[in-house]
Amino acid sequence: MRFIYLLVLYCVTITIAHAQLKAVHKKGDYSYWVNTPSDAPTKSDKLPILVFLHGRSLSGSDINRVKRYGVLRAMEKGRSIDAIVVAPQTSNGWNADKVMHMVDEVLENYGGDRNRIYVCGMSMGAYGTMDVAGKYPDRIAAAVAICGGGTLSLACGLTQVPLWIQHGNSDRIVPLSESQKIYKAIKKCNPEADATLTVVPGGTHGSVENIFHQDAIYDWMFGYTL
Repeated sequence: MRFIYLLVLYCVTITIAHAQLKAVHKKGDYSYWVNTPSDAPTKSDKLPILVFLHGRSLSGSDINRVKRYGVLRAMEKGRSIDAIVVAPQTSNGWNADKVMHMVDEVLENYGGDRNRIYVCGMSMGAYGTMDVAGKYPDRIAAAVAICGGGTLSLACGLTQVPLWIQHGNSDRIVPLSESQKIYKAIKKCNPEADATLTVVPGGTHGSVENIFHQDAIYDWMFGYTL
């Protein structure tokens, strides 16, 4: 009897833990997952917003694919993030304007702190992260780009956003040189820019996904505000 009681309690706990994860399906714009902490405060308390942009392999129209790696995967593994987490899906690259339109929709429907909007991404999502931060530097508090690169023409905009770039030196899908190029362009535009390039020894294109399962990037991002 006690076993059955504990089993029921466990199932209820799991249900509650995932009750705040919701899929928002859109036509013409990005469909996305939005997750609010189970003990989320009222809108007036304004949680930060964290946007995760996936890589090319998760593109398509099946939004469940977005859970395969990154922030949502880390949360499924037990990571607690005290923020409104938003994870959109694209079928063909990332458009910075559409990402920010989605963020505005989240702000309207779920609240959130306009001074604490963060974006992170991996591979193609890292390029998207750079594009969002470079085009909207006045709206992004900090950004993390992993195993990707960036649009060089946006380098000067990126000097205005605290940026942590990470890339494995054994990446055979997107070479380390892609991150090095955008980092050098940022520093050329402003040598004092708050941009850091971390080279992960032995890191492959897939293995650096474990960065999303560690405290470092979340502690770092949430330390900044506009």
